[in-house]
Amino acid sequence: MSDIRTDPGGGVAELLERIRRQRRYTLQLLTVSAVGLVPWTVLLWFTLPSGYTVRQWRTAWVGFDALLVLAMASTTVLGWRRHRGVVVAAAGTAALLICDAWFDVSLALGTRGVWLSTALAVGVELPLAAFLIRRVCGMLSLAQWPPSTPLGGAADDR
Repeated sequence: MSDIRTDPGGGVAELLERIRRQRRYTLQLLTVSAVGLVPWTVLLWFTLPSGYTVRQWRTAWVGFDALLVLAMASTTVLGWRRHRGVVVAAAGTAALLICDAWFDVSLALGTRGVWLSTALAVGVELPLAAFLIRRVCGMLSLAQWPPSTPLGGAADDR
């Protein structure tokens, strides 16, 4: 297969077709996964116990927060280096922040700690996640390749 850098004329159409095919396969996989997750989620709703004793609570939370620190540090380092990988790191950090807020609040429901968890979620974690998502979207809008319409002009994406 030719590369755009070595063959700017001949390989572009082939490359765009390969990208479209990979995009289509990825979207089909995600569609099947999302549809399959619905009955699984319903099954869990009806079969999981409402309470559960956890043996490694500290390990789970400290490990998750260590992962969050690693994600934030990676985002910071990549950002300072102006590396394009910062987009992936920032998106991952935002996802981890949203997960952290969700689990902090939902696992504290019915306890006095729910107020602190909610305050941290609303005041710190979710705003930081929203900021990162907004920045990621801004960076992605600057790098729109391949074009949404093929070079031939047809808007067909089969």
